[in-house]
Amino acid sequence: MNTQKINSESKPPPIGGVGEGLVIIDYGAGNVKSVQFALERLGYSAICSNNAEVIKSADKVIFPGVGEAKSAMEEIKRFGLGKVIPNLKQPVLGICLGMQLMCRFSEENKTDCLNIFPVDVLKFDTQLKVPQIGWNVINHLKGDLFKNILADSYVYYVHSYYVPKNEFSIALTDYGVQYAGAIQKNNFYACQFHPEKSSEVGEQILKNFIEL
Repeated sequence: MNTQKINSESKPPPIGGVGEGLVIIDYGAGNVKSVQFALERLGYSAICSNNAEVIKSADKVIFPGVGEAKSAMEEIKRFGLGKVIPNLKQPVLGICLGMQLMCRFSEENKTDCLNIFPVDVLKFDTQLKVPQIGWNVINHLKGDLFKNILADSYVYYVHSYYVPKNEFSIALTDYGVQYAGAIQKNNFYACQFHPEKSSEVGEQILKNFIEL
């Protein structure tokens, strides 16, 4: 794996070409800059791209997302990525809306998604405030993505829809209902929370993904 490490005492090196390290999918609905800056704080450079060949040739792919599911899926299709993303072979990390778009269907505007995970995304049905905004704990942690992460660690959430607990769950969170804070299927990983906004815990999770 040739992910490019930055000297912590120097500026990030120029962005490399196809197949060099990390690629963040930039489809107009993702928090790409905050993810990119978080990776730079860890000492890694990343390419932001919507080019299918660049994405397919990357060592690792991050699939972020903020906003609304249907319009995000329309952008993914507009860039010709609707079939590219589900067929990626390298490790892929979905974040927030990116995780939801990896699922089969979202109740948000009745949206057909990428169907990487055969699970439906539901709207919170709770007396609690929606969207859930702020810190919450993750527990029942499984797998290498959560190496060196303690149960009941706090991470940062912003969402109105959730992925229910399922066979692919590798972290759980409670907010009126117990739901999947993170999921994994083969080379596809995803977290509902924002690791790039989750302080040291989030940085460790990003580092774990890079080192898979």
